[in-house]
Amino acid sequence: MSKKVTTIAAALGFAAAAASAQTDIEFTLDWKFEGPGSAYFAAIDNGHFAAEGLNVNVSAGQGSLDAIPKVATGAFPFGFADINSLVRFLDQNAGAPVIAIMMIYDKPPFAVVGRESLGISAPADLEGKILGAPPPDGAWAQFPAFASANGLDVSKITVEPVGFPTREPSLAEGIVDAVTGYSFSSFLNLSRLGVPEDDISVILMADHGLELYGNAIIVNTDFAAENPDIVKGFVRAVTNGWRDAIADPAASVAMLKERNPAADEALETRRLQLAIDANVLTDYVKANGIGGIDADRFQRSLGQLQENFDLENPVDASQYFTDAYLPGAADRMVQ
Repeated sequence: MSKKVTTIAAALGFAAAAASAQTDIEFTLDWKFEGPGSAYFAAIDNGHFAAEGLNVNVSAGQGSLDAIPKVATGAFPFGFADINSLVRFLDQNAGAPVIAIMMIYDKPPFAVVGRESLGISAPADLEGKILGAPPPDGAWAQFPAFASANGLDVSKITVEPVGFPTREPSLAEGIVDAVTGYSFSSFLNLSRLGVPEDDISVILMADHGLELYGNAIIVNTDFAAENPDIVKGFVRAVTNGWRDAIADPAASVAMLKERNPAADEALETRRLQLAIDANVLTDYVKANGIGGIDADRFQRSLGQLQENFDLENPVDASQYFTDAYLPGAADRMVQ
């Protein structure tokens, strides 16, 4: 065998060995494949997971209440879920092996979305009106603290349970005056239904008294204890995926569309940009990097959560979030 052939064979053998060394990882989102989820596909397609020795498969979810138990049971080592829902889950399932390790939505997208033409432009306008709220909705779960912070008389608000598929259509048709939901999704869904954008009022709860955090990367703690380097590598890759999505939203959404051919690229690119601007790239993240939390703010948010949920056990911040797997702030800058 010639030296050249031997060299090629050795190179191919090395590549095969490297490929076989990849660790397969399952990762569940909280929702279907929409714009904000494209950061994880950027981490795949741009080689960030591969650089960490990970072969990651991303699955769609049906809400945080679906993603959290998937991770807690070990069906998925990693997930993406609302940290407030995680607090409630751990209160109801003390000792379950799941914790948040990387904050993504530093400013949560929980919102009340209404229409100016129906008299909704500020929190106080909800009194005397009909509010559509899906019972499993993360934003609806935060409504008690939101109402308290804004001095609302909830007895004067008629709450109409609606399903996720009928939430925005109900508002578009005027069946309800406002809905709870994620700011970027409800806004774009209403626009797509033909509601003029200047008639849509987005009342972001974080701008009206709530100090809550939003969605975070969560991990099964048993898996993390056995595979700390994999967890750190996963977080580094996610950081790079979000860095890519922030730098070029359209390119990352194109990667998402490969997994969801029915996606409207322009719509999902706008959804991603809205999430980046309002929820991900906050002043805190610009100064401190993505992924971490402010301990004092988190403690205050836990106090507000006690207004939302009838928690049976004392809250303990260390049960819900750890920064043990995060790289240093300099390596988490995403601007």
